[in-house]
Amino acid sequence: MDRVTMADVAKAAGVSVATVSYVLSGKRPVRPETRVAVEAAIRQLGFTLNSAARSLRTGRSALVGLVVPDLANPFFAQLASALQEHVRDLGLHVVVCNTRADRREELAFVREAVQQQFAGVVITPFRLVAKDLKPLEDAGVPVVVSADIRLDGVDRVEPEARAAMRAALTAVTASGRRRIAMIAGPRDATGGDPRLELLRALTGQFGTVLPHGMVVRGEHTREAGAAGFGQLMGLRHPPDAVFCANDVIAVGAMGRAEELGLRIPGDVSLIGYDDADFASLVRPRLTTIRYPAGAVGAAAARLLRERMDGRSVPKTLRVGAEFVERESV
Repeated sequence: MDRVTMADVAKAAGVSVATVSYVLSGKRPVRPETRVAVEAAIRQLGFTLNSAARSLRTGRSALVGLVVPDLANPFFAQLASALQEHVRDLGLHVVVCNTRADRREELAFVREAVQQQFAGVVITPFRLVAKDLKPLEDAGVPVVVSADIRLDGVDRVEPEARAAMRAALTAVTASGRRRIAMIAGPRDATGGDPRLELLRALTGQFGTVLPHGMVVRGEHTREAGAAGFGQLMGLRHPPDAVFCANDVIAVGAMGRAEELGLRIPGDVSLIGYDDADFASLVRPRLTTIRYPAGAVGAAAARLLRERMDGRSVPKTLRVGAEFVERESV
């Protein structure tokens, strides 16, 4: 027989899962008649708290760790804000852990989450593999991986970006540009670089290719963007359109273009990824693929809630990406 969950109790009592959480944790006041209905449903269904929900009641931990590779990237600040908004109803608070894309830092935060008995962890791993997350699973800490990489056995939030990337290529090639390049992430990043793989898979549909010589790699930083763009422009036949693994890289590329006396988009088109806040503020305004941080945070919170309610089978939620055309194409 399947274990009774908080969702079952909520349905039987005619209230939300959040209200059931309030009754169990005592974090917020609940009307007496609502409390009576919830407690009656608990007795009727034989509901018992799992370890994560029990931690709310005992006060052992009310923390959710958000583990990210670069807090200087505004996308992750937006993600933190959205995640906090959506776990607040559970009486939880988000602690942001900045790893600087360093594997040792990532492992250290995993150990800390286990030791401090975090209520959950949302992580964008940069150099971790699936087995590195097993201590969290063994400790009963719900884990959500927020990244477009393949990690088996864990809950994941990932982008659905094929249509957006196709729209970006349509806009780029409509002006006759065919020499496509990309400033991608490092070779040793967990799961490779799915954004590079997607771009490469789609270029053939537009009468062009993405050869290995048109791909440069580096960290997801402004400095790497500047260096990568300079390297591409130094080729005998430089590209006339450059895709970037994120907006931070794109802004670095934009700065190097100015130093080289190149016009964007006159000499070369530039396309980012994420649609961070600054993308619409730089000049020219950055054309990009929007991966909405708010929706990512909501999806991660939903997966955490379901785990706390007793779901045991790993689940993936896909968040739609959107092409945003501005002035750099």
